[in-house]
Amino acid sequence: MTLYSCCLILLLFTGNTAAYGPNQRAQKKGDIILGGLFPIHFGVAAKDQDLKSRPESVECIRYNFRGFRWLQAMIFAIEEINSSPTLLPNMTLGYRIFDTCNTVSKALEATLSFVAQNKIDSLNLDEFCNCSEHIPSTIAVVGATGSGISTAVANLLGLFYIPQVSYASSSRLLSNKNQFKSFLRTIPNDEHQATAMADIIEYFRWNWVGTIAADDDYGRPGIEKFREEAEERDICIDFSELISQYSDEEEIQQVVEVIQNSTARVIVVFSSGPDLEPLIKEIVRRNITGKIWLASEAWASSSLIAMPEFFRVIGSTIGFALKAGQIPGFREFLQKVHPKKSTNNGFAKEFWEETFNCYLPDGSKNSPASTSFHKGHEEGPGAGNGTAAFRPPCTGDENITSVETPYMDYTHLRISYNVYLAVYSIAHALQDIYTCTPGKGLFTNGSCADIKKVEAWQVLKHLRHLNFTNNMGEQVDFDEFGDLVGNYSIINWHLSPEDGSVVFEEVGHYNVYAKKGERLFINENKILWSGFSKEVPFSNCSRDCLPGTRKGIIEGEPTCCFECVDCPDGEYSDETDASACDKCPEDYWSNENHTSCIPKQIEFLSWTEPFGIALTLFAVLGIFLTSFVLGVFTKFRNTPIVKATNRELSYLLLFSLLCCFSSSLFFIGEPQNWTCRLRQPAFGISFVLCISCILVKTNRVLLVFEAKIPTSLHRKWWGLNLQFLLVFLCTFVQIVICVIWLYTAPPSSYRNHELEDEIIFITCHEGSLMALGFLIGYTCLLAAICFFFAFKSRKLPENFNEAKFITFSMLIFFIVWISFIPAYASTYGKFVSAVEVIAILAASFGLLACIFFNKVYIILFKPSRNTIEEVRCSTAAHAFKVAARATLRRSNVSRKRSNSLGGSTGSTPSSSISSKSNHEDPFPLPASAERQRQQQRGCKQKVSFGSGTVTLSLSFEEPQKNAMANRNAKRRNSLEAQNSDDSLMRHRALLPLQ
Repeated sequence: MTLYSCCLILLLFTGNTAAYGPNQRAQKKGDIILGGLFPIHFGVAAKDQDLKSRPESVECIRYNFRGFRWLQAMIFAIEEINSSPTLLPNMTLGYRIFDTCNTVSKALEATLSFVAQNKIDSLNLDEFCNCSEHIPSTIAVVGATGSGISTAVANLLGLFYIPQVSYASSSRLLSNKNQFKSFLRTIPNDEHQATAMADIIEYFRWNWVGTIAADDDYGRPGIEKFREEAEERDICIDFSELISQYSDEEEIQQVVEVIQNSTARVIVVFSSGPDLEPLIKEIVRRNITGKIWLASEAWASSSLIAMPEFFRVIGSTIGFALKAGQIPGFREFLQKVHPKKSTNNGFAKEFWEETFNCYLPDGSKNSPASTSFHKGHEEGPGAGNGTAAFRPPCTGDENITSVETPYMDYTHLRISYNVYLAVYSIAHALQDIYTCTPGKGLFTNGSCADIKKVEAWQVLKHLRHLNFTNNMGEQVDFDEFGDLVGNYSIINWHLSPEDGSVVFEEVGHYNVYAKKGERLFINENKILWSGFSKEVPFSNCSRDCLPGTRKGIIEGEPTCCFECVDCPDGEYSDETDASACDKCPEDYWSNENHTSCIPKQIEFLSWTEPFGIALTLFAVLGIFLTSFVLGVFTKFRNTPIVKATNRELSYLLLFSLLCCFSSSLFFIGEPQNWTCRLRQPAFGISFVLCISCILVKTNRVLLVFEAKIPTSLHRKWWGLNLQFLLVFLCTFVQIVICVIWLYTAPPSSYRNHELEDEIIFITCHEGSLMALGFLIGYTCLLAAICFFFAFKSRKLPENFNEAKFITFSMLIFFIVWISFIPAYASTYGKFVSAVEVIAILAASFGLLACIFFNKVYIILFKPSRNTIEEVRCSTAAHAFKVAARATLRRSNVSRKRSNSLGGSTGSTPSSSISSKSNHEDPFPLPASAERQRQQQRGCKQKVSFGSGTVTLSLSFEEPQKNAMANRNAKRRNSLEAQNSDDSLMRHRALLPLQ
């Protein structure tokens, strides 16, 4: 059974070796063998396997100069380690390196070679197989390049715990240690690269992009991570397509149609160069320009894509590149390559032929008979430059430095340095095994592995705990996922002005160690868009919303497609593309453009505004007129008119009117707490004092004229002290109302924001509308009582009391305050104060004009009427009118009684009131002469009663001039009044009171 197993494994190994002849590998013996997987070719030739015969191994095509340089970096690192006296002394590293042709199938063929050799060694079949040239096991593998290839390789190597250290596979799926147990890498995880891509898009304020990804384990996870990051940043994806280098033409056409019809200008590509190349060629054929390409590190510096003939289409590429390293002596090593000198490198011959477009006579693959296969498949410096069906023979003296190929591009060693670092990582793990002290090892009981019989799983254990410093002074240690955290350089494609080649200008970097928000740095001055422009292209679904607007959602469209909506009043946005408008603070309002908040307009009934000035002038006019009237009354205080109007009460009434006019000024100006608490009580108390004076004055006169013959008690009751007491009591009630109001709910200044959005109305909050209602209601109650008495006294002597004018003034008062209630309730802001001021001024002017202007007019302009005779004449005339009415009523009653008794006509009662017919005096005197005669000798009044006119003649002489005439007049008046009513006696008896 053991022999049978040996034969099977040898058969497998032999078959594998046949597929990889001497020219298809680089191999060197050593104490410890390292495996290597590199893409020396970009792909394999398409071949239809119809299985009519034994399937043949597919042929690799399109030479990859960069892949060969990476292979050279591994060989250089191994030779450097072998020559080091400190690292693995007395130990020699060997290598077995195979070409993956950038395909999974070829990579697995090579991996089976590693696994088969290890399996032979594990069976210890030397005594049975009798192998003359024993090759040690491969204890670690460096590679592969693509993430998809590394995924397949890692699944196979993981079965045998053979450590795999990749230099270019960045898929985040490979960090899954449950699936890929033996995988490690010297390149950062794609998770950081996808985040960096989203950060770049956010930096340039793009939000409308397309995505393209290779349909493998590199492209799909990478673009998936980018979508997650884009969603967090509100970046929308217009389209998302998958590509492959093996996609048929129809699939490529469909993807190009999507790109051409898309409005997104930025295209994020997670792909390798070979997978992207067919798509770029078709885009170039259609001349689709104006796109910005955001490249992952797998193709950002690919020689397949970075070609001058493609530059007009992809000249705006911004890509990620790994941090460049330094490999001393590597440049000279690259220049020493030669088919005859590089005996251990089976790829050197093909490299030489592809570099100089010739063939080596002793080569079989590139002989003239076989080179016709390269026609039509080798394009550009990255894929070989053989374009003819037959090549000339190589001389062997060609100068490698005279030809520009990606192989000699050692200015930015990125992947090459990762290969170098991967080899040194394995070497340091072996060094840890070599220097391990028993009891301090990583294995059971602190044991150490034997360096001479080291196995792959032991190397893997030490790689997981590796920690060393590289040649650049950086610390190297793999994390728990087998990754190295590194930084990225950001490059922009430029067209060299010297030779027209594509150069990669470093324009920024991405530091994964920095805090979020500080990782990305871009120097925009170095970026050229489309190879020449400095203006950042626009790639948004909608135009930016300017400050003062916000983004509005369009139904059925992605969130990045929006319409700009103006911020509502009271809200603002001071940034571009605001998602929402911010509300202004309470005391602020948005400006006209809604880009900022400005203080709200403060409004109150100001002293400086025209309306406030007008009201102030009217108030001052009222104060002036009232003061003028008071001055006139004071100056003419001993005249009959002033005495007849109850002089002391008139003074108090004028003072209250001054207070009324003055109280209106408290309603003008910015309301303060003290003015708010003072103005309503001042207004209420002033008006109550005014109405109380009028009420007491009117009521006293009415009592005087309607009372019987007064006694000393009447005189005391109607004296000034009692009048002032009544005024005080009426006013005191209002004072009590105000005190209770101010104590329970005092008014205060109030900033009202609710009436109008952009205006703050500073008003007085009355505290209690009920209290205000009581204040005005009590005032109106007194006015109503006053109106009642004034109306009842309207037929008293005009010059004595002017009841008609008081009645009219009360009507004005009621009209003003009844109109005030709906006006007060329907207005707001400063107009509330204005309405109340107007009501106060209108009521005050009405009282002042109706009560006092007539008297001032007589005092100043009609002094002839300001005499005692005029006043007494008016009073006596009123008394005779009353007496006459009483006589006529009694006469009518007697007549009716006589008629009912006997039907005889009785004579009228005797009276000294003379009756005459309706004939006028044939020789009337002029009006002025008649008035003068009446003033000198008396007065004559006519009282009309239906069918006749009664003429009353009274004469008033000065006592010292004609005492006898006065006695006769009194006697005559007494006789005339004998048959009169008692009311006549009451009026005449009260004359001396005035």
